[in-house]
Amino acid sequence: MGRNLNELPLRERLYVVIFFTDTDAGKRFDTWLLATILASLLVVMLDSVASIAERHGTLLAGLEWIFTTLFAIEYALRVYSHPEPRRYIFSFYGMIDLLAVLPAFIALLVPDAQYLLAVRIIRMLRIFRVLKLAPYLSQANFLMVALRASRQKITVFLLSVSTLTIVFGTLMYVIEGPDSGFTSIPMSIYWAVVTLTTVGFGDIVPHTPLGKALATLVMITGYSIIAVPTGIFTAELANAMRQDVLEHPCPRCDKRLHESNAAFCSRCGSSLFPSPSKVAETELDQ
Repeated sequence: MGRNLNELPLRERLYVVIFFTDTDAGKRFDTWLLATILASLLVVMLDSVASIAERHGTLLAGLEWIFTTLFAIEYALRVYSHPEPRRYIFSFYGMIDLLAVLPAFIALLVPDAQYLLAVRIIRMLRIFRVLKLAPYLSQANFLMVALRASRQKITVFLLSVSTLTIVFGTLMYVIEGPDSGFTSIPMSIYWAVVTLTTVGFGDIVPHTPLGKALATLVMITGYSIIAVPTGIFTAELANAMRQDVLEHPCPRCDKRLHESNAAFCSRCGSSLFPSPSKVAETELDQ
């Protein structure tokens, strides 16, 4: 039978709170950690703006060291509380957690003026903190399933678009020529890609009536095909989410197929999804 979280030794209690979200304390910890990560990323981005860094450099540096200290404490608690510290340290998330704090301390060891550029690059490695958000992206599996399912369709679409850009680029090179900036077929294909994707930098534009007519056709074609990969991916994503729910097995009678909004098994009436308290008790028992 599971024990109350407060009855556990300090190390086990920290392990449950830090590494799991099945308890109220674990949820609060993850919420504050997520907020801290986002705030630290905001500081990094503001520090890269010259005008802001010049006026508030001291404040940003102070905030950065506060965040670095918090992440260092978090990393130390993770190593201390994990049943197998070595396994955590060399895991993917362990390396990311280390990268979140290591650059700030490396910068202290490189004081020479000629290494200032290297220090700046090392400090920018703090952006790896964004990867600490990965554990919160549990639903990303649906995206991966949808991408794999639509891989062949998207490949065919890309080949078709590539063929169109080559044809349009070659035609524009023949029509406009070097005098209008279309100095080569690759340069014309670049123009076709920019125009077909509706970006339109404007660094190369047709000048002849026939060239403008072809450009109009390319732009209209771009608008007509831009929704194709979106529709393919959306359909596969909906299918992946629907299949994931429908094939959820019952933990009691092992019936696999259920309605998408079912919370209880249609065969035995058992709950299809264990309550957070049951999950927490299971983790504590282990």
